[in-house]
Amino acid sequence: MNDKQNWISGKPLAIIVAIAENNAIGLNNRLLWHISDDLKRFKRITEGHTVVMGKKTYESLPVRPLKNRRNIVISDSPEDAFEGCLTAHSVEEAISLCDPHKMNFIIGGASIYRQFLPLADMLYLTRVHKAFHADTFFPEISTKDWQCISSEQGPEDPSLGFEYTYEIYSRIYK
Repeated sequence: MNDKQNWISGKPLAIIVAIAENNAIGLNNRLLWHISDDLKRFKRITEGHTVVMGKKTYESLPVRPLKNRRNIVISDSPEDAFEGCLTAHSVEEAISLCDPHKMNFIIGGASIYRQFLPLADMLYLTRVHKAFHADTFFPEISTKDWQCISSEQGPEDPSLGFEYTYEIYSRIYK
């Protein structure tokens, strides 16, 4: 983890997301691709940590809550409660529930990513080298705010029809 203890939000936050060349991340509340190796990587990175997501992302999960992770779901509705999860009604409340000692992972959706991007300390991207038709997009990543500290080609899988790269970015603290 970053040796700086002055996290922007006061808690260590990382966004984890797979994005296409055109920043597409979803269509009709579904992922645009199924990359088995990326799903395994997501599980490996996030297990044992807190994951923060919006209500629609939570409802789109095939298994809820995500096992071996502390799940926080952000919902505007005060009566919402999600079995096996903590419920927050704002970004600020979600951050207050995050672990101050371990990385907390923001896992979507688009609105949650937009709200957390200015607060995140790290980005774990799977960059899909193809453009997709979508209705949901990830915000632009500014090179003045982020530095790529790791880039690794994903394992070849001809059945996918595209290549992908795992990238890790660290915030440039000013």
